[in-house]
Amino acid sequence: MYVCICHGVTDREIRQAAADGVREIHVLTMRTGAGSNCGSCLPMAAELLADAVAAQVFPLQILQAA
Repeated sequence: MYVCICHGVTDREIRQAAADGVREIHVLTMRTGAGSNCGSCLPMAAELLADAVAAQVFPLQILQAA
């Protein structure tokens, strides 16, 4: 689905940006252009980014016994 109509940014692109390490909306804007024109997509883009980041599974560091 298109999130930013002005720049043609989709939800898939936002999820991919999160997978590539984007964690903040201003970085997403610099990378994709989303929100840089009219800004009406920023709330939805921020929510999608936060959801995508939260859904990522980070491996736990294995601690060695002392």
